[in-house]
Amino acid sequence: MRKANVVIIGASSGLGAGMAREFARRGHDLALCARRLDRLQALKEELEAAHPGVRVLVEVLDVTDHARVFEVVRGFRAAFGELDRVVVNAGIGQGMPVGKGGFERNKAIIETNLIAALAQCEAAMEVFRAQDRGHLAVIASVSAIRGFRGGLTAYAASKAGVASLAEGIRADMLRKPRIKVSTLLPGYIRTEMNEDAPAGHTPFMIDGERGCRLLAAAILREPAVAYVPWWPWAPLGWVLKRLPLRWVVKLF
Repeated sequence: MRKANVVIIGASSGLGAGMAREFARRGHDLALCARRLDRLQALKEELEAAHPGVRVLVEVLDVTDHARVFEVVRGFRAAFGELDRVVVNAGIGQGMPVGKGGFERNKAIIETNLIAALAQCEAAMEVFRAQDRGHLAVIASVSAIRGFRGGLTAYAASKAGVASLAEGIRADMLRKPRIKVSTLLPGYIRTEMNEDAPAGHTPFMIDGERGCRLLAAAILREPAVAYVPWWPWAPLGWVLKRLPLRWVVKLF
């Protein structure tokens, strides 16, 4: 497999950090950004020590600072010459049921997971269009399939928006085969974001190491859409789209 450079946005912990380890293990150069510089620096040192041939760049980035998103992505392009792949991964999770006083938290989820994702996609696609090549990988979620109740309502809505955004960009690129756009739909993967979630609310949970290994492998295939892991989420996703809402509520 050709050595490539991979930008991971939201790389200081969770899926982002796990995917960075997987891409580094495969010999790819990395550009990592997130809000927490101390974690990024620690990850950079870990990866460079474990994989001496891998180049790792880091930048501080709050994805809700949209101008800074463009600045960081352009800076990574300048450092590498070209960008091969950008992984749009930054996000936050648990909100509150709508109407129970959690507007600010729910608004932050939408702003971080959807509006900031648009900024990341805009910045990445600006580079890819100029190069006439590249791969945009957008991390959505199986929760994008249906509306979810309670604290997941805003999160599921944000991920549905992200999945639709990626599909729209992919539609734009149908006549540009050198630019690929992938929508990743992870199921429940154990990370810091969900480590305290009750077991009954996170069915078919897999450990973070396995989840990140499968995510990285899926991204490298450059699919249009991929469930991670495929089983049981691909067949379950098909079913979820068709179940009555009262049944979905009982399952999740």
